[in-house]
Amino acid sequence: MVLRAAALDAVFHALADATRRAMLRELASGERNISELAAPFKMSFASASKHVRVLEDARLVRRRIQGRTHVCRIDPARLAAADQWLRYYERFWTLKLDALDALLNAED
Repeated sequence: MVLRAAALDAVFHALADATRRAMLRELASGERNISELAAPFKMSFASASKHVRVLEDARLVRRRIQGRTHVCRIDPARLAAADQWLRYYERFWTLKLDALDALLNAED
């Protein structure tokens, strides 16, 4: 899956915040309601819901409403696409650093 620039921007914007990254980590182990996501940060439901909205807009999280409870789950497809984008640069830098290493070792 190749993401358009705007979609990739949304993913990295969502991941730029430590609170949202922690929420994603929690969701990696299973569904959580927004109150459960808010609890470690001692934040209100409204504040946590705003963070979840950013994650939803980036399509990293899906939310469903059961009565008065908002249940969230991770949607890994966008994370996989962002990882694919990052791996290109990992390969790029690995090649550059291997070339530098070879050059430095050749001088010895």
